[in-house]
Amino acid sequence: MFRLETEIDKARRDLLRSRLLATNTEASPTLRALRGTPAERESPLHIWASDLEGELAGGLVGHTWTTWLHVTYLWVDARHRGGGLGGRLLAEAERVARAERGCDRVRLETWDFQAPEFYRRQGYDIVCTIEDYPPGLTEYTLTKRLGRAAPGPTGAGGPGR
Repeated sequence: MFRLETEIDKARRDLLRSRLLATNTEASPTLRALRGTPAERESPLHIWASDLEGELAGGLVGHTWTTWLHVTYLWVDARHRGGGLGGRLLAEAERVARAERGCDRVRLETWDFQAPEFYRRQGYDIVCTIEDYPPGLTEYTLTKRLGRAAPGPTGAGGPGR
């Protein structure tokens, strides 16, 4: 017999997470090999763009983990859309992930009203489609394989500047 409860309990959430981590580590040789290495931890990656007045024009927030970049948010202010800023932010995040963090793949999620075609033009492939998530919308998961590491930008004209 079990008693089921629906309450927010951070202590039990943390206990559950640690037990799941231990179970997954035991079951997966790949995860077991990662434990205790720098690649085990997520490393934040933030790229910001400001306009000439110093106002936030756009930004990208994500993290790298093992050999993956995960883009969590990519946003460009409406005044600056259509001018390539989104592509520059994404390209700079990919460059940092590849050249400085050894990543060879990227993943992200977007909804149908946001930017699936933008990401496809940037070389991303749709690998998952979830209809009605939330109801009335479609969510896409996209991935991209990154090329070989390229040297970082030089001078003020490089990506992200």
